[in-house]
Amino acid sequence: MKLDDYELLLKLQEVGTIRGTAKTILISQPAVTQRLRYIEDYFQTTIFIRTPKKLLLTPSGEIILQHAKKVIEGEKQIKNKLAASSETVQGTLSIACSSLISQRFLPKILGEYTARFPHVTIDLVTGISEDIKQAHKDYHVCIIRGEKLKDSECVRLFDDPLYIFDSEPFPTSQVKERPLISFKSDDSMHELVEHWLYHHSDTIKPLKTITVDQIETCKQFMKQGIGMAVLPESVSDSMKSEYANLPLMIGDKPVTRPTWVCYQKGVLDLPQANEFIKLLTSETF
Repeated sequence: MKLDDYELLLKLQEVGTIRGTAKTILISQPAVTQRLRYIEDYFQTTIFIRTPKKLLLTPSGEIILQHAKKVIEGEKQIKNKLAASSETVQGTLSIACSSLISQRFLPKILGEYTARFPHVTIDLVTGISEDIKQAHKDYHVCIIRGEKLKDSECVRLFDDPLYIFDSEPFPTSQVKERPLISFKSDDSMHELVEHWLYHHSDTIKPLKTITVDQIETCKQFMKQGIGMAVLPESVSDSMKSEYANLPLMIGDKPVTRPTWVCYQKGVLDLPQANEFIKLLTSETF
């Protein structure tokens, strides 16, 4: 059995379907089916029962999946020990990063890091902070927005003020009624916006909410006059000088989104992780 086979079993359990797994790992559905058949032949047992909706793990499959998790975790531990014992900074650095940070800041930071430490392999996953938080123990380093992880070491990288933008002016003597364009984010972002709108219901009233998948789509919709958009300052670029905007304030306090780097105790013993965290926390955002 190869390590890839054990990883495939875990992915099949996580996704729940052969079709979805094939799409996730970017190989064909017949190839996934063939590999699963090989694994079941190897163990001479049925691991998953195929149903129209999802794969169901058999009792034998549960035993095999537990073994798969141990094998993969053992491989990680060996790699980490080898990396920690080497004078050259090497090994694998696994990072889970908020999509906004990965688009805006991470390329430059990773470019500098890989130039300094070319023997380190980067394993990067990007996504919504809420999803990263649920699986944070699978990574050496997590860069998240909103609330920090409670059971991890966390360093605050920066606070990102929020602004509301529109192609139309914000009136001072009447209620502004416009659609609100929202991008896919974690609940804490939406809660901040809803809280601010509640405190300013006498001046701004969203007629409806238009939800899009990407922050860039949200920006473009706003620029085309479709509605208002609440955006972090870090992605606004020159928009503050080109479009009507207001900083989100409650009383005399700005509404901001904090960004954190979080990691488990012991991660700093890994040279590749320690060097990345040092570089990240020395960055001016």
